[in-house]
Amino acid sequence: MGNHLWRLVHLLALCIMSVSGKVFVSIDCGAWGSFTDENTIVWKGDGDLISSGVTHVVQPNYSVSRVFDTLRAFTTRRKNCYSIEVEEGEKVLVRAGFNYGNYDQKSTPPNFDLHFDGNFWITVNASEFKVYETIYVVKKKVISVCVAQTKPDEFPFISTLEVRSLDSQLYSKIGTNNALLLNSRFAYGSNQTIRFPLDPYDRIWMSGFATFLVNLRNDASVINVDVSDNPPQAVLKNAIATPNTSQMINLGLWTLQYPIRHPVYINWYFSEVKELNSSEIRSFRVLKDRVPFSIPIVPRFGKVVEYFFSNLSVTIDTNFSLDPIVGSTLPPLINAGEFFSISDALSDGTNNNDVEGLTSLQNAFSVLQEWGGDPCLPAPYSWEWITCNNDYIPRVTSLNLSSFNLNGPLPDFSKMDALETIDLHNNSLTGPIPRFLGTLPNLKQLNLVDNQFSGSIPRSLSRNSKLNLSYTGNPVLCTNGKSCPGSGTSRTPIILGVTISSVFILVMAVVLVVRHNRRKASVPSHSGDNNRANELSGGLRGTKEVVVELKGNSEERFYSSPTPLLGEGQRIN
Repeated sequence: MGNHLWRLVHLLALCIMSVSGKVFVSIDCGAWGSFTDENTIVWKGDGDLISSGVTHVVQPNYSVSRVFDTLRAFTTRRKNCYSIEVEEGEKVLVRAGFNYGNYDQKSTPPNFDLHFDGNFWITVNASEFKVYETIYVVKKKVISVCVAQTKPDEFPFISTLEVRSLDSQLYSKIGTNNALLLNSRFAYGSNQTIRFPLDPYDRIWMSGFATFLVNLRNDASVINVDVSDNPPQAVLKNAIATPNTSQMINLGLWTLQYPIRHPVYINWYFSEVKELNSSEIRSFRVLKDRVPFSIPIVPRFGKVVEYFFSNLSVTIDTNFSLDPIVGSTLPPLINAGEFFSISDALSDGTNNNDVEGLTSLQNAFSVLQEWGGDPCLPAPYSWEWITCNNDYIPRVTSLNLSSFNLNGPLPDFSKMDALETIDLHNNSLTGPIPRFLGTLPNLKQLNLVDNQFSGSIPRSLSRNSKLNLSYTGNPVLCTNGKSCPGSGTSRTPIILGVTISSVFILVMAVVLVVRHNRRKASVPSHSGDNNRANELSGGLRGTKEVVVELKGNSEERFYSSPTPLLGEGQRIN
């Protein structure tokens, strides 16, 4: 098994714990070994999961927590990626954390891009401690998270990477072709951050307080959270409210992390905090920029009301508020909320045939296994040794593998039928030139110079008038004017057989003529010269049997010739 595949298997063995039988991966980048944090989450170092990058430790005065005290920085390649196996079509939560911590003692935090599955995620400004989260439905069996260098001498890094499986009904109001990009998630009125194990999906709910608002505690011992996005009970145990019904709760967009061109998706959760008597009413509605934007909302005790807005356009000045309805005896409250931006349409990734072919190359040559993520996307962050076209599902049109120290035979990558150029010169490739190279319909340039290929050049290549083929510098390759070792041996038996048969026939003919002449001289005359001449003439012209008397032997031997020994009209003197 190649190192690339081994790393994926090892990643699963090290980093997966079961939550309802699904993926729960926690990677402490730049660290070795494992540890269990205060939330019972098992974190694993990435030392066995990725070979590129350099590990670092942040300066002590920048310490945030143990998992953010180490990082892995990348000084080579356009992008560097982590790959994690999942179920195709599964809904996942992916979270990446960054703490520069002046690890290089230069006090120059870098800017760089963050990608997932070939999609642009966000540009990371590492001047502050950052955590980014996205929720989406994966389109393949492996997800990738990559950091990409965008400026010279500003090297990307990563501190943590987490992947959690989600139930399919969560956040189902968004189609499978877009991702939710988290701006903020609050547990209002809570004095602590809430995550796993209180939230089995390990969503992180930050403590949410507001000035001049009242913190409330929910009296319900059990809260039914059977709504589509299944908030944990813990975030409903507290709430915030205005002091009286003459005031509103303002919910601004001060945490917007993504460009305002993205529409937003908002979830708000409401649960009544006490049993109301017959004279008490709590009812309110949502205002957007002071304009009514919802029907009246009436929280229920021991249950949760979820109110959401999807595909909503906003600006940095957009304001939401909760305004009490006329006749409400109790002020508005809110327990929790989530605020997402909706991504652009997700890519389907590089063509599957090309991915399969590139994987074959990576499995065959370990030097190629350090490249990960989507081979072509997002542009312009394709792998350094390939060229891709601009199709919606991009195709690989060129393999540029000269001087990569490749050793051994070429694997089968015949499904990469969009290839126009293959440059393999100056390696140590061995074995015969694969015949499938001649079947690639779009191939125009094939450079095999300076390798160790053997055997003959396939006719599908040598007779292809549209192909520019270069193959010099292969000392054991059979080319024009140079015969292959052993190539002539198959003709020797035929030549020898023909020669021996010809000589044998010639010798037998001579022997028969000589012996026939001797017999003519020794046979006595019985009927005179004329009769003897007639016998000889008739015998020679009318029969294929020649009788020869062998002196010293009483037996007569009969030799059958395929044709008369002498032609008609010839004489024997």
